[in-house]
This record gives sequence, structure tokens and C-alpha cells, in this order.
Amino acid sequence: MRRTSSLLPLLWGLSGVALVLSAAAAITIGPAAISVPDVYAVVVHHLGGPDSGVSPLQDGVVWQLRLPRAVLAALCGAGLALCGAILQSLLRNPLADPFVLGVSSGASTGAVLVAVLGVGGGVLTLSGGAFLGAVVSFGLVLTLAYFAGGGTDRVVLAGVAGTQLFSALTSFVVLSSANAEQTRGVLFWLLGSLSGASWTDVQLCAAVVGLGLVCCLLMAPTMDAFAFGQDTAATLGVSVQRTRAMLLVLTALMTATVVAAAGAIGFVGLVLPHAARFLVGPNHVRLLPTVALLGAIFMVWVDAAARTVFEPQELPTGVVTALVGVPAFGVLLFRRRAVTP
Repeated sequence: MRRTSSLLPLLWGLSGVALVLSAAAAITIGPAAISVPDVYAVVVHHLGGPDSGVSPLQDGVVWQLRLPRAVLAALCGAGLALCGAILQSLLRNPLADPFVLGVSSGASTGAVLVAVLGVGGGVLTLSGGAFLGAVVSFGLVLTLAYFAGGGTDRVVLAGVAGTQLFSALTSFVVLSSANAEQTRGVLFWLLGSLSGASWTDVQLCAAVVGLGLVCCLLMAPTMDAFAFGQDTAATLGVSVQRTRAMLLVLTALMTATVVAAAGAIGFVGLVLPHAARFLVGPNHVRLLPTVALLGAIFMVWVDAAARTVFEPQELPTGVVTALVGVPAFGVLLFRRRAVTP
């Protein structure tokens, strides 16, 4: 344990460097020829440094298109991975993540209601609609699980039902109320897409994910107590109901923000927490920063692959994460079966 703790600064430092290099490399990938030094020069110029020396076209490609997309991908990956770690801790279920538990589907429904039907009369934003949808969806899942007798397995089963319900509602709204152009755009967005990334999205996601990480780190000892069960956590002085409510609202807020910016991207919150636990163990003070860094690096490369593998056609980001996440989900199910008597 001490050896792991002593290596943490090195691990986080290397992960941070890997994240920066990954983003820089991802920005260079595409039809426009741009080098890493060009990327560096453009960034320095826009931060107040000397003229970059690159053409206005390359400057626009880097600063307006590829850089905000890479940064947003990193923030979305970090946020979804954090949500997965939180839910797996609270529910004591290694298969829990925002996508499996219906939070992403609910957020998608809320966002589509605002975008297609204009719910909220122009007052409710896309992010606000996604947040309300996420809260309603997760509340329904918890209610179904409670009346079914409780237990983590029932929560997952209720999440599957909630996912199907809100996915059906989303499809119904799109097919019955959207025109052909809206339908194509919304369906592509629902599969996960960072093609519309902007600095406004980056700022919002950075604020929410940053707040989420800080709050989670402050509650890390409490989350460690949840690993032994709610009764044990209560005997240790933890306010179980209040802490659980705070963490669930935080999860819904981060998920809703990510869904509003990038669509419903699944399985990131399922796979990355397990990879982080393999590296640093279950202690949440070590786990949470690690899973955020791994999620950020993972999503940067997933998005780079999504926009370049079938170039000029772009593959939805959620398709790529599903291709990785579904096999990982199967492995987790097999391992869970192997340890269950």
C-alpha cells in the first residue's frame, strides 16, 4: 500500500503528460496538415503570446475546431468515468454506470424534449432539460428498485427498464415531431458526437466536472465507508441518506452536462473505474483522480478514432465506446458469475 501511495505522484504526472500529448496528437490528425509545433504556436498565440506564424486557415482549424473538441472529449471522459466510480461505490455493484442505470437515457429524453418540442418555452436550456431528464430517470429507477425489494441487482434491473423506457420516449418524440433534418441530427447526436464542440461547451463541462471532482474528493472517506455497506457507514457516523442524495444529484448533474454537450456515450463509466482500481486500488482518494485522468485520455483517442477511421464520414463516438465497452461488460458479468456461489 505504501509503495502504491509513493508512486501516485509519478502515475498522475505521467498520466497528465500523456493526456496533454494525446490531445496534441489528436489535434494533428485530420485532412488538414498540422504539426504539434503548429498546435503549440496557435495555443500560445491565443493565450497572449507572439504571432503563431501559421496560416489563418490552420489557426481556425486548431483553435475553433480541433482544440475545443479534444478538450471537450477529455472533460466528457473524465466526467463519465467519475460518475461510474461514484455509482459503483454507492450501489456496491461493479456493473453500475450512468448508461446502464438509465441516467444517460433520461438526460437524452430531456434534451430532445427541449430541442424538438421546445419544452420550457425558451427558458429551459438543453443542459437544463438534460439535467431534469436525468433526475427524473434516476428517481424512477430507484423507486422501481425500492418497490421491487431493494438490493443492487434490482437497481441494475430497474436501470435496464428505465433505459428502455426513456430510449423509447426519445425515439417517439423524434419520429413523431422532428422533421427529416432534425431527425438525422438528433439521432446522430444521441449516439454520441463531439462534432459540435465549442468553447462554451468546454467552459460549462469544465466547471461541472471540476466541481464534481472536488466534491467527490472531499467525500472520499465517506465513499470508502460505503464499501462496507450502508449500515456500517452509519455506525461510522456517516449521514447515509444525505450523502447518498448529494452524490446521486452530483452524478445526475455531471451526466446531464456531458449528455447535453456530447450525446449519450455509454460504457465509459463502466470500464474505466475497474482499470483505475487495478492500478491504484479501491481507496477513493487515489481512485478518483486516476479514473478522471484515464477517462480523459481514453475519450480523446476514442474521438480521434471516431472522426478519422472512416474519413470523410464520421463515426458516432458512442459506437466506438460501445465496441470497447460491451466486451468489457461481458467479462465483468463472467467474473461476477464466477465469484457468485
